[in-house]
Amino acid sequence: MKTNSQVARDGFCLARGLLDSKSIAKLIALVEASANGEDRRGGVRNLLDLPGFRALAASPLTLDVVLPILGEGAFAVRGILFDKTEGANWKVPWHQDVTIAVTERIEVEGYGPWSLKAGVLHVQPPASVLERMISVRIHLDDCPAENGALRVLPGTHREGKLNQRGVDALASEIAPVTCEAVAGDALLMRPLLLHASSSASVPRHRRIIHFDYANVELAAGLGWRERYGSHVSESRHGAPEHSPPVQVLRSNGSG
Repeated sequence: MKTNSQVARDGFCLARGLLDSKSIAKLIALVEASANGEDRRGGVRNLLDLPGFRALAASPLTLDVVLPILGEGAFAVRGILFDKTEGANWKVPWHQDVTIAVTERIEVEGYGPWSLKAGVLHVQPPASVLERMISVRIHLDDCPAENGALRVLPGTHREGKLNQRGVDALASEIAPVTCEAVAGDALLMRPLLLHASSSASVPRHRRIIHFDYANVELAAGLGWRERYGSHVSESRHGAPEHSPPVQVLRSNGSG
């Protein structure tokens, strides 16, 4: 499959026209209902706490682009909404996505450091876990370069987890690619791929639903906080009885 080979080679691929206009309108309505006005500056975390987004993450529509890359049994583990607007127009430097959301803290070799984001426990796992993950970024708005489209450094997902010196070296050597998209397109991206985004020069809505998927178990009793897919029941894997509510992102967030 072309998508699979491109992701293997470059670390990313743009799936054109994943959503039609009717589906986009329904999702925008769902986004607007998820948090109101000023509360949603920058975006929203914990999207998989909402049934509509869980259904999208586990639907054939999205799994059909995920399973050829990760294999049967892959599942969604996190959902975030990013929205750059005039009031939330941030710049993100070159980085990798190296944290995952888990149910509880268990000290395991190769896992760490730990952090808390919007009331949810996160940890940096070994590269071997991140290499068996893929992110799907579904665009609800047109996203040309001037609206802060994501930029990527092709092939850098094969370099493992990088320190800042390694990031800076690759950023100086590799020509970036700007992933311009229109509403309905989806960008598939390996978490270890170096990526960045500029502030929008013509700021307007840049709503992106970002789902992380995995097909790997964590070590020594660690559990994914969320686990939704075609072969996984819609219940949180070992989650606490009272989970944190959907939380807003502020304008210094990634994405």
